Amino acid sequence: MDDDEEVVIIGAGICGLATALALHKKRIKCIVMERAESLRNVAGAAIGIRPNGWRALDQLGIGDNLRHTAVRLKRAREISLDGGKKKELSLVPWDGEARCLRRKDLIDTLYAALPLGTVKFSCQLESIKLDPHSTRPILRFIDGSSNRAKVVIGCDGGNSIIANFLNLKTTKMFPSSAIRGLTNYPNGHLFEHEFARLWKDNILVGIIPVDDNMVYWFCLLPYIPKDEKIWVDPGVIQQVTLELVSDHPQEIRKMIENTDMKSLSITHMRYRAPWDLLTGSFCKGTVTVAGDAMHVMGPFLGQGGSAGLEDSVVLARAMAQLGLNGFESGSKLTVHGVEEAFNRFVKQRRMRVARLSLQTYLTGMLWGTSSFLKKIMYIVLLILLFHNQNGHTDYDCGDL
Repeated sequence: MDDDEEVVIIGAGICGLATALALHKKRIKCIVMERAESLRNVAGAAIGIRPNGWRALDQLGIGDNLRHTAVRLKRAREISLDGGKKKELSLVPWDGEARCLRRKDLIDTLYAALPLGTVKFSCQLESIKLDPHSTRPILRFIDGSSNRAKVVIGCDGGNSIIANFLNLKTTKMFPSSAIRGLTNYPNGHLFEHEFARLWKDNILVGIIPVDDNMVYWFCLLPYIPKDEKIWVDPGVIQQVTLELVSDHPQEIRKMIENTDMKSLSITHMRYRAPWDLLTGSFCKGTVTVAGDAMHVMGPFLGQGGSAGLEDSVVLARAMAQLGLNGFESGSKLTVHGVEEAFNRFVKQRRMRVARLSLQTYLTGMLWGTSSFLKKIMYIVLLILLFHNQNGHTDYDCGDL
């Protein structure tokens, strides 16, 4: 058995690093176990951050560091390209702060704010179980090592081993895929500082400037490519995307042709059902989950990453409020105290993430269906349940 750790976070993605930073600011010692050999800041494209996410980033103390990396977005514009003509469907001004960050910038900034040695790489979790005598979690890794942690926080994504340990119901798939990429314009681009969504023949292309030289784009397609090679080969992903937009305006085709190949990815989007979030058990003893491991919800509202940032603030605050900070003394950490903190965390987050997940689910199903009747049904439900479509950005996770 390897050396015990006080608090172990599984996964060094956005939520895992944010949770470690929030705990560090509350003087709660933790270690992050990451399966990759190095920081996962190469793959992935960008992440939209609306006002609620910036509130969380400011609580973590890194908001100002990130603001200069991305331009402020003024509005959302929806355009139809059907019939060979551009027709504006809607133009919605955005109140509050909205920016699109490169995922690399966010990951690097979170990592740089942590004490050296907080993240341990090449630690791929294989299983977790409770010690029958002490009820402490025992973590086993694929290299044969193990760890008797006092506290485990699973930030290990939609295929979370920790979520499976908590007996959360399996995630489900949306009837659509997303292709994402970043395109750099050395001499500057001509796109407005807005989130543009362009529809043509049931294919959605989204374009969001990161700064005056870089653009994040995605292509949402209402089916799943059958060829397995497309999932790993950037050249194939690019070719498939170009075929999808072959009759789109030239600036869109050029944008995809000039994409940074390392940023290209295709994802079959998954979600944890909103009704499962209302009933699921998100903690057991001194084990809990946060981020996508708790509430993976798809990108349709652009809130998955921000919800994980909110989780980190609320979780660290709940632990500190119950006197669990200052673990170095070894006198304040008790199973009962951790359980109470985790129950408080879950109680504060359950309805927030359930509502976010429900709105995301309805939006994703609306975009992914070709049935006119189903589209009407999803639109009616969204109007009835979420009369303010951008109300989710008003949320404030509170002080750390």
